[in-house]
Amino acid sequence: MVTVDVREPPARTQQRSRGPRPSRGYRVFQGVNAVILTVVVAVTLYPFINILARSFSNERYIRTGQVNLLPRGFNLTTYRHVMSDSAFWTNYRNTLVYTVVATIISMVLTTCYAYVLSKRHLKGRGFLVGVALFTMFFNGGLIPNYVLVSHLNLRNTLWAVVLPNAISVFNLLVMKSFFENQPVELEEAAAVDGLGTYGILLRIVLPLSKAVIATMILFYAVFFWNSWFSGFLYMDRSDLFPVTVYLRNLIAGATTGSDQTASSDSAIQIAGNIQAVTVVLTVAPIMLVYPFIQRYFVSGVMLGAVKG
Repeated sequence: MVTVDVREPPARTQQRSRGPRPSRGYRVFQGVNAVILTVVVAVTLYPFINILARSFSNERYIRTGQVNLLPRGFNLTTYRHVMSDSAFWTNYRNTLVYTVVATIISMVLTTCYAYVLSKRHLKGRGFLVGVALFTMFFNGGLIPNYVLVSHLNLRNTLWAVVLPNAISVFNLLVMKSFFENQPVELEEAAAVDGLGTYGILLRIVLPLSKAVIATMILFYAVFFWNSWFSGFLYMDRSDLFPVTVYLRNLIAGATTGSDQTASSDSAIQIAGNIQAVTVVLTVAPIMLVYPFIQRYFVSGVMLGAVKG
């Protein structure tokens, strides 16, 4: 019995699977696009790499401007000085607690307020939106805020850092727009099935809003992690400071010591690269967390910004 192989030659099959070759103009566009993006990435990464290199460099190389992408005179004096201080770890723990608690409270308040504002049939909706927008452009000022916090006996407490900045109007408007863009039919179907307002929010709306929620968590967490002025203004005890206030005081002390020409080599080294070390220690936790929620970041902002 004779068998006939009807399969096409491998070369022809491979050529068909590849499809048509891109045009010359498209290849030029890809090349130019790759060059531009490479330049943008290099310009964006250079400051971070330079700061990291300076944090491990010797003071004399930093002052003479010889540190670029690689450390010169590798040195860990400042890192040892900062990390061996028990106050640093105490303030670091404070910052972690402040950031977690403040982010949770801000997300709860912002989500509830945004969900309410997304209902077009709500009576007084325009007034509530106006109140939020008014606070975006006008506020009582530094002294009235300080007097208010003091009269509420919030000084030297967690709530002095958390409550005054609990809701960001920008984040509120982004979440409001995101909720408005969700299909109304889903909520109507859930209401027909017997779910109430809170049930619809918790079981229908929030599971469909993971992108914008992750984005808002990132916004709030970065804000509270980097916030130092509230702790500096409302905290009198050093054991309650956030780590940003600790590092700010360390920079101020190192600058004063260098102005007075400190005699020890350790003090001179700390004064030389303390700014780079503080930037690394402050930014590192956020940079470690960001990759895990980066995939939600762009989609959350774009979906929530379709309408204003």
